[in-house]
Amino acid sequence: MDADTVEILKKGVNFLEDGKYEEALGCFEKILISNPNDPDIWNKKGVALRSLGRYDEAIDSFNKALEISPKDWDAS
Repeated sequence: MDADTVEILKKGVNFLEDGKYEEALGCFEKILISNPNDPDIWNKKGVALRSLGRYDEAIDSFNKALEISPKDWDAS
């Protein structure tokens, strides 16, 4: 991950912690454009979606993380 992506990730995590789920989701979606095979980002996207009550989309994100990394203990 390049420095810009790391900064976007930090912002996304901070948004999640602050309850700003739409903003967090935007950060994670931006990262996934260039890093579509990162299960950690898919999990974080799933957490943001779940927090927004978008459960079906959250499940899809968690399933994507598990598809990439079947032994991923963080996928909820």
